[in-house]
Amino acid sequence: MTKPLTVWLTRPNAWKVRFNCISMFSLLVVCVLEELEVPYQIESFKFDDVKKKPFIDVNPNGRVPAIVDPNTNLTLWESGAIIQYLEEVYDTEKRLTYDTLNERHLLNQYLHFQMSGQGPYYGVATWFTVLHSEDLPSARSRYHEQARRVLGVLDGLLEGKKWLVGDKCTFADLSFLPWNCRLDTFLGEDPLAKYPNVLAWHQRMEARPSWKRSMEIRDKLMDEQGLQPNGMPKGIFNMEQYQEFMAKSPEDQQKHLELQK
Repeated sequence: MTKPLTVWLTRPNAWKVRFNCISMFSLLVVCVLEELEVPYQIESFKFDDVKKKPFIDVNPNGRVPAIVDPNTNLTLWESGAIIQYLEEVYDTEKRLTYDTLNERHLLNQYLHFQMSGQGPYYGVATWFTVLHSEDLPSARSRYHEQARRVLGVLDGLLEGKKWLVGDKCTFADLSFLPWNCRLDTFLGEDPLAKYPNVLAWHQRMEARPSWKRSMEIRDKLMDEQGLQPNGMPKGIFNMEQYQEFMAKSPEDQQKHLELQK
């Protein structure tokens, strides 16, 4: 019998809550585990403790996600490595992958594109749009354009196709899903409207039971921290109220969150 894997992920913290929800890559790992029906348990800890023990003993780089597999005695971090490991060890029915040489390497190609292109560009775009203490229009513009470039590449790749490789959803497709869910944080409302192939692909993946279950887990962890599914603190219903919340000290923010639980 397969023993449950442990998935380490961070809970959102009170400071900058809307943009520090649950790690995008942690949700990807959970989604793949759900797809493969691999038993797992979540080890959730505060975002503030990501550079502290005990997590720093699991991942010396101090980043989530990380997994511990008691079935193989392996501790692994870096989301791409985790996904490839889960596929090799647990996807015995090839639900999210292929056996054939060309398809296997195409899947890895797109996974590397996600890790080197989408993830870093989207992350930096979010940083300069939302989190950086100084307004740097040139930096914002550069990384917004890079995000749009990635979307344009994906839209072209998906022309006349439902999935990136072959005729089914694979781990390569799913790797792009979590970050595309956060595009609104820096590109505004309806960020996929100009990319109809990406939008349809994204909606197909969002409808999968594995992703819905991942969102339920995310919402539960956020609810425990006094947050709504959209990342807003409970009791806050518009951007004006949110800006007032963000102007408070971290201590006062935490008091607000505690009162909402």
